[in-house]
Parts: sequence; C-alpha cells; structure tokens
Amino acid sequence: MDINSNCAKNTLSVNSHITTSENVVEKKIYKKKPRWLRVKLPTGKKFRDLRKLVDSHRLHTICESGNCPNMGECWGAGTATFMILGNICTRSCGFCAVATGKPKQLDWSEPERVARSVKLMNIKHCVITSVDRDDLEDGGSQMWVNTVNAVRRLSPKTTLETLIPDFKGDVNQIQKIAIVHPEVVSHNMETVERLTQKVRIQAKYHRSLFVLKTLKEKGVKRTKSGLMLGLGETYEEIISSMKDLRNMNVDILTLGQYLQPTTRHIPVHRFVSPEEFEKLKKIGLDMGFKYVESGPLVRSSYHAEKHLF
Repeated sequence: MDINSNCAKNTLSVNSHITTSENVVEKKIYKKKPRWLRVKLPTGKKFRDLRKLVDSHRLHTICESGNCPNMGECWGAGTATFMILGNICTRSCGFCAVATGKPKQLDWSEPERVARSVKLMNIKHCVITSVDRDDLEDGGSQMWVNTVNAVRRLSPKTTLETLIPDFKGDVNQIQKIAIVHPEVVSHNMETVERLTQKVRIQAKYHRSLFVLKTLKEKGVKRTKSGLMLGLGETYEEIISSMKDLRNMNVDILTLGQYLQPTTRHIPVHRFVSPEEFEKLKKIGLDMGFKYVESGPLVRSSYHAEKHLF
C-alpha cells in the first residue's frame, strides 16, 4: 500500500492526485487540518512559570522557535527542550521555522544559564538541541560539551538527551558528544532519501546515517532518530528509511506529521491518519526498534522521558 494514496477525512485538497513511488505530485493545498491535529492553547500556572523562567534567563527553546504543537502540553507539565548556540541557524531547511541567517557571537555563559534553569525547574529528564552552526570550526561541539557538563554538575540526577546536528560528518566533533555520555543521543533524518535535498537542503541522507553509526561505534548506549511524514514520501520509502536506521543500530524512532510553519515553507502534501501511524509503529517494533513514538503530533522530544526504557 502507498501511504500517500488516500487523503485524510475532513481534509479539502486541490489537485488531489494519487501518489506512487514513481509519480509524486508536489502541489497540494490543504484548506483544513483534520480533527486529530487540533491542540489546546497553552494555559496554566506551570506554563506561565516556565515562560517567565525562559524569558528571565534569556534562554531559547525549540518549543517556541520551532512552533511545536505540543508546547502547551509539555510546558504545562513543566518540561521543555532547550536550544543552545543561539536561535539563528546557518542552514535553511525547507521545513523548519527556526530563523536562518548570520548567527551572533557565541555566548559562553549559555551553558551555565541552561544548567541553572534545569536545577530551578527540578527537571528529571532534560532535552537539549541546537541550531546548526556551520560558521564555527567545531560546529559548536565545545558548547555542547560545556552545556552537558554544566547540567551534570548542578543536577547530577538529571538524565539527558542531546538532539545534535550532523557536524558535517566530522568524527572528532561527533566523538565529543559521545565522550560526555548523554543517556540518549538523537540525530534526525527528517525525511526519506529522495526528498532530503529538497527538505533539508544542506544536509545529506547518508551523512546523517553515518552520524548515527558513528555514535554507536563511539559507545553511545541509546541512539534515536525521527522522520516527518506528509512531505510526499511513499510507503515504500518510509519502510526503506526505517530499515536504514535499524541497520545503523538506532534504538529509538519517532514518526510525526509534518506541519507547514509558514507559507514560505514546503506545503503539506497530505495528512497521515492516526491509524497509519499506529501501523508504522508496529512495523518499527517488529524491525527491532526498542521504542517507537508514532502519531500525528509526535515530535522528536515528545514523551522523551519514556525513551530511557
């Protein structure tokens, strides 16, 4: 079955053609999100307290910069994904809402500020990600090391997940992450091989696989990756990418619906139903992934604390 062959119910489309592995129609316009993509607006004391903390410590979160649909749920529970190395990315991926341009100079006080916030919030499991910093010789790896060490020093019982960039495939920089031993190290494939150049632009499919393979070889216990669905990929391509990730001994897989951040970004090709996500979860577990988080609103750090297994 081609996962793109049927549009979700309650979705109105223009140029609604069936997609096959040899014929992908790029221009589809959806006028209405299906009911399963509706989320509540952020509210509650915990959300307000976390917002105040983030603002007062001049922190960046991917929750805000990436327009995450789960921000209300996660912040309401007192958790967040911190984004280091500033909030301007040197890459211009077609799916991402994070600002692109010339980044500001590194703020070497950032690791300490993140660590203090983790301690103040009494976070049990902390997720850290970053923008890409191709302007830096080390890709920002030393800032990564400093941040992990700062959190470890101030909150030694807090477990860590680091969602890292590809560091242009530089083994020395990848190894720096492995040496500080985060409980989970994640690097997202984002999409299937055929769509990588369009969706990720400066990234390379097989380079990302190499990053995940290298992390395992350098002793990382739990590796993780994720795919966005609804970009025009076929069912066969999804399965192929999942197999590629298992061949790299990736332990944890996330599958979620791509949502277009603005009109300037790649349009949604289709909305994938919860039933299809559930089917792919079963397939992933049968492949040997130790944990599969699969659903329309799933993002890389969604329910991340459960990925420690």
